[in-house]
Amino acid sequence: MNINWTNVFDLMTLLKCFIVGGVICVIGQILIDKTKLTPSRILVIFVTTGTVLGGIGLYKYLVDFAGAGATVPLTGFGYNLAKGAIEGVKENGLVGAFTGGVKASAGGISAAIFFGYIASLISKPKIKKQ
Repeated sequence: MNINWTNVFDLMTLLKCFIVGGVICVIGQILIDKTKLTPSRILVIFVTTGTVLGGIGLYKYLVDFAGAGATVPLTGFGYNLAKGAIEGVKENGLVGAFTGGVKASAGGISAAIFFGYIASLISKPKIKKQ
């Protein structure tokens, strides 16, 4: 019996990605269920956490370990902002601190706007009952 080790490693990568992304989502769900924090505050907490961990260099290890499981959630957006700001400072000095993060995340921001617009055309919004 021959084992294709490439497929085994791909499966492990997918498993790590799923577990890390899932843990980040579980933390968000716990914050929604067990605290009085609004979803917008939780969003800010996640982005800020990713930015701080990215700025001090810790989030890179999570990205190296889990790939998209760490970069797709909101913490990954914060990491991307920090990474872009650091690179911007290296290239353009202080101005790069302000422009680097936006430049690094421009593709994600554009995709969010585009797909949000498409979703608004397709869906029929309803007022949430309190």
